[in-house]
Amino acid sequence: MKEKVILAYSGGLDTTALIPWLKETFDYEVICCCVNCGQGAELDGLDKRAAMSGASKLYIEDIVDEFCDEYIMPCVQAGAVYEHKYLLGTSMARPAIAKRLVEIARKEGATAICHGATGKGNDQIRFELGIKALAPDLKIIAPWRMTDVWTMQSREDELEFVKQHGIDLPFDAKHSYSRDRNLWHISHEGLELEDPANEPNYKDLLVLGVSPEDAPDQPEYVTMTFEAGVPKTLNGKAMKVSEIITELNALGGKHGIGIIDIVENRVVGMKSRGVYETPGGTILMEAHDQLEELILDRETMETKKKLGSQFAQVVYEGKWFTPLREAIQAFVESTQKYVTGEVKFKLYKGNIIKAGTTSPYSLYNESLASFTTGDMYDHHDADGFITLFGLPLKVRALMMQEVKNNNK
Repeated sequence: MKEKVILAYSGGLDTTALIPWLKETFDYEVICCCVNCGQGAELDGLDKRAAMSGASKLYIEDIVDEFCDEYIMPCVQAGAVYEHKYLLGTSMARPAIAKRLVEIARKEGATAICHGATGKGNDQIRFELGIKALAPDLKIIAPWRMTDVWTMQSREDELEFVKQHGIDLPFDAKHSYSRDRNLWHISHEGLELEDPANEPNYKDLLVLGVSPEDAPDQPEYVTMTFEAGVPKTLNGKAMKVSEIITELNALGGKHGIGIIDIVENRVVGMKSRGVYETPGGTILMEAHDQLEELILDRETMETKKKLGSQFAQVVYEGKWFTPLREAIQAFVESTQKYVTGEVKFKLYKGNIIKAGTTSPYSLYNESLASFTTGDMYDHHDADGFITLFGLPLKVRALMMQEVKNNNK
């Protein structure tokens, strides 16, 4: 019997070309696995295309709710944002996909997993670190790094290859962005974006929404409730997390929310430029932050902010299945116990504007925060506090003054 390989399959040009290539190069039986993280219409017709390309079987695995509950929400609760802008849409999905690829490989008795990530990108790292952590015995095939046997160097080469194998695909080699989509976001790379000097062509580029200039002239109010850091209702309607993100995507897209243009530092050492649309994710993270700032004390907030940045780095680098990620997440989860309440905001031309926040666990005390004198705060107490708090500064200043005088 032939050995089996599990191909991480999207139905795009790269992974379609990989099916006949794997069969011819290694004599594998190719089993395709498409992991549904919320790609939508991109899944249409995949079974026919995989069969036409020579795959013996196609799995379409729906992990949308698992993706939302076990990968997205830990990042939302951590406030994980890479390099101040990127909300980790692709980064969060890759370990979830790797986990399911390993599960299918075990089910089928496969000896290898193949992915179509390029040798310049981050995804090769994310897929392979996930596979190594979960199934160190499985072989990993990365064709774009196997330049001795993988001779195709462009989309034109791949189109010619599949054409020679009788595979007819509706792809254009020259007029499409490189995109990755799931429920959380869609990324865009290529074409005019390859030069940071160029302004993005948003009219052609945007998929999930419109630019702020084209958004409605009237704001729209939105209300959300959270329990222990997890969103529970949207505009009064109870929903699961995946449904809330879906609704927020529609609302955010309508109002031009969550569009970023970033030159980021890839793990492999180079800079890359891309545009990300994350309308629902941007709203969800802002709403969570809006509630959390009422509830967490100062020192916990400061520590959480530092660890949130580190959490983003860990996820970006593909280190999901590591003790460090688990440890940071455990800290974050301990901070979410009382993150319960209601947030209200309005969406207007790319902006998320606060419109009121309430929580039974709020640490905001009106009598303390107001300018009037309350029972809990005696202004005279500030004298001693400032004396002690500023003592190191004063001692140093006196020392510097004495040194200056002695040197005259």
